[in-house]
Amino acid sequence: MSSDFSRSLSLLRQEKGISQRAVAKDLGISQALLSHYENGVREPGLAFVIKACNYYNVSADFLLGRTLSRDGTTIAAEELYDYSAEKDNVLHGSIMATLNKKLLVNSIGVLFDLLGKTGKREAVAAAADYLSTAVYKLFRHLYRADGTQNEDFFSLPARQFTSGVPSADMICTEAQYVDALAAHVKEKGSFPPMNNDALMENYPGLYQSLLQIVHNTGERVTRRMERHMQEK
Repeated sequence: MSSDFSRSLSLLRQEKGISQRAVAKDLGISQALLSHYENGVREPGLAFVIKACNYYNVSADFLLGRTLSRDGTTIAAEELYDYSAEKDNVLHGSIMATLNKKLLVNSIGVLFDLLGKTGKREAVAAAADYLSTAVYKLFRHLYRADGTQNEDFFSLPARQFTSGVPSADMICTEAQYVDALAAHVKEKGSFPPMNNDALMENYPGLYQSLLQIVHNTGERVTRRMERHMQEK
């Protein structure tokens, strides 16, 4: 069983805010055994997997790290067309990493093709700047996570990075993006068709990825907002 299972099992429990002892009791096993499952020390049998799926209300594919959607509807990584078409598509050791990479690469491909068809260079540039900064932020957080790396590798000082300068840059570039699209409308520039049928026809290998991004992000943001409202 993959390490994605133990990681998902642990994250689902933490998300619910329940202790190992309480979950172990509900699932009819010892806390020590649940700890082994969550840390990948031991592999559970099918009966436990079914119990865990019912307990957390997720599909077995989600628990095993094979899909992004909790109900198991997300297409498997190997079924997605990879827009980057690189020789080695697999990020070794993680099906979830490969799946997320393909979903994002494919969706960004659709986004920039649509932007390219508008001919609005400012919108293309702003979108590229926004996504570039997002990648920069995530990579730099990863780079500096263990506290031992020399950050001279980056031109932006660490204190400015940690104080939120890249996040401010993303806010500015998003505003530039919106302004560029508004200017295109004012100039009566045309937009490519973006209804479901048109996107399915024009991007048969990629549109399914964009749909997953739209669906999964919408669900995640909605859940976060609902939790926030409940905590008030």
